[in-house]
Amino acid sequence: MGRAAAGRPPPPPPLPPPPPAAAAAAGALLPPVSGLLRVPPARSRQRPMARSCSARLHGEAAAFTAALRSLVNNPQFSDVTFVVGQEKREVFAHRCVLACRCQAFQGMLSQVPAGGEGPPGSVPPQGPLVLGNVQPEVFLAVIEFLYTNCVTLNSHIALEVLTSSVEYGLQDLCKLCVEFLKETLSVEQVCEALQAAVTYGQADLQQHCLAFIEGCTAAVVRTRGFHELSDAALARVLRSDRLAVDELELVQAVREWAHVSSAVLERPVPEVAALPVRELRLPLLAPSELATLESHNRRDRLIPVESIAAAWRCHALRKGGGVPSRLCRPRRGTRPRDHHRHLHPRAK
Repeated sequence: MGRAAAGRPPPPPPLPPPPPAAAAAAGALLPPVSGLLRVPPARSRQRPMARSCSARLHGEAAAFTAALRSLVNNPQFSDVTFVVGQEKREVFAHRCVLACRCQAFQGMLSQVPAGGEGPPGSVPPQGPLVLGNVQPEVFLAVIEFLYTNCVTLNSHIALEVLTSSVEYGLQDLCKLCVEFLKETLSVEQVCEALQAAVTYGQADLQQHCLAFIEGCTAAVVRTRGFHELSDAALARVLRSDRLAVDELELVQAVREWAHVSSAVLERPVPEVAALPVRELRLPLLAPSELATLESHNRRDRLIPVESIAAAWRCHALRKGGGVPSRLCRPRRGTRPRDHHRHLHPRAK
């Protein structure tokens, strides 16, 4: 046995391990063997992606505004012309600016002439647009605002610009006009401002105007603007307890206002004065003053006979019964009379 073992040839040497690529290929062809741990492939090392950012950055606003201001009433590149006011002054503008800033102008500039054809939103060819009922200076102020979001105002055009801002639906321009008027009220102009505030429903401006009138009522009632107030605006003034004027002077001011309004409106004095006369506090007048008023009233019938009779009744009964309590309340400028202590407790 020992010789037979010795006569056997030696075993062949072990085969070298296969190269990595071959091993990988072989592994891909063989099914996974249960119980063996497979090593996952190494993850590729990638840098994290940068987060996307965005921002709206603003340049110099003054330079932008100045550039647009240079286009106001500039015929260069203009594509629409207005003929404005009785002077028929030409004002040059740009359709795209007016249309994107103001819906009223957008509608005006996109109207197709009668008999014309064109797709919706097209810009029809047209000649100058005539605006005869607005002052050129006022219209240019509106144009300036549309181009620059700023407006240059003065006391001569502020009320007219306010009117235009309401007509064109420009709320921001309206606010600027109101702020200007509040800062520049004067005795001569305050009633015009009040009338505009009442007409256009500007409550804040109304309050400022009333406060101004309450401080200098005697001067205000002598102005032209006072005589041009509507009956609703005048009644609003007469409801105030803080008017700095005596009731007798206030009655005379209302009488003058009524005669002016009667002439302008071509209506009888009692008719035009019906609303504000209800706010006159006749029981505050002394008997002698009331008798004089009754005498004057026979000529123009400004005050209803029933109102004068109610004032006499207050004197006879020595109390304010039978009339609204507000008509027995002295104003800030009411001169004291002896009978006031019977009308209102504060007058004692």
